[in-house]
Amino acid sequence: MILAMDFATAPPWGPGRVSALRVLAESIARDTPGLLWKIWTEDEAAGRAGGLYAFGSRPEADSYRAMHTERAAARGATDIRAHVWDVNAELSAITRAPLPGESP
Repeated sequence: MILAMDFATAPPWGPGRVSALRVLAESIARDTPGLLWKIWTEDEAAGRAGGLYAFGSRPEADSYRAMHTERAAARGATDIRAHVWDVNAELSAITRAPLPGESP
């Protein structure tokens, strides 16, 4: 399962965001049940950030989506968008996608 989330947020961006969110990233990697990998995204010009997450199951992805929506809102994020997608592994492999369970 792929969870795509993004939201409107304030700076910092780039290296400043790494410094500000390193502890959170380490916690997500260590403490998120079923998380296979996460790609962090940001669009400074649009004032949006988020991520693409691979999970082993829909219940794990849905659980994280609910929890992270609340956490992002508590940190000041607005216009939070989230969607869970099934992965078509066969077509994705043809186009060299990192599949759940593989490193991106």
